[in-house]
Amino acid sequence: MVKPVVLPLEKVRNPRDLGGYVGYQGRKVKMHRLIRSGKISNITSKDEKFLLDYGLTKIIDLRSPHECDKMPDSEIPGVEHLDISIAKDDNTNGGKKDLDKVFATYRKDQYAGFRMMCDRYRSHVVKEHAQNSLHQILEVLANTEDGAVLYHCSEGKDRTGIVTVMILYILGVDMETIRQDYLYSNYMLNDYRAKRDRAITEKGGNLCLRANMRILGSVSDAFLDTSLIAIEKEFGGIDNYLREKIGLTPQLQDALRELYLED
Repeated sequence: MVKPVVLPLEKVRNPRDLGGYVGYQGRKVKMHRLIRSGKISNITSKDEKFLLDYGLTKIIDLRSPHECDKMPDSEIPGVEHLDISIAKDDNTNGGKKDLDKVFATYRKDQYAGFRMMCDRYRSHVVKEHAQNSLHQILEVLANTEDGAVLYHCSEGKDRTGIVTVMILYILGVDMETIRQDYLYSNYMLNDYRAKRDRAITEKGGNLCLRANMRILGSVSDAFLDTSLIAIEKEFGGIDNYLREKIGLTPQLQDALRELYLED
């Protein structure tokens, strides 16, 4: 597998250019066209300059409306910003009372976070809202002839990960490369998880809570497979899913390959 292209951003987690992967008919994904990352709420002036010099023209925020309101993206002059949420509900499930209940479960059930993540990955592909959002994203990409599109969620691993899986699949990248790109988020977020684990430990968090929080800050073959198995069982495979639920026409697929693959 081609090593992922990591971008040198100071205040953005998990920033990568998808360029370099080999796609349809041996054509490589173009550089400076597709960027995946975590949220860009607190970018530095240096980060902003880098992204503008890199060719950034559009940002797609995949987070829920609540997350966007709570921590809005930094505004970058001259860059178009679009909110296209993958899920309508926010990750806290609404309010401190619910959070207290969730964390009480995390303190006693080692696998609660794992089950929740699997449920979330299934929702990201089977819910109509998520499907409509993915179609909107593809339309944005098909209508971006020049410049880089950056799309992101919070940590750039789950919602961003699923969107990346679909984009790379459409561009003809093989599934093992797609999986390895998805799993690379674990490496990219090692320091983030370690810092959060130290903070939880200092506050007296027990081993079960720490285990759950590590799961929530990670990606996993099991999570991705939950999405892929749901697609296989309910829609007859990725090709049928993209055609029937996402609205990927041959014309749209050809347009995306023409725009994002080298000649």
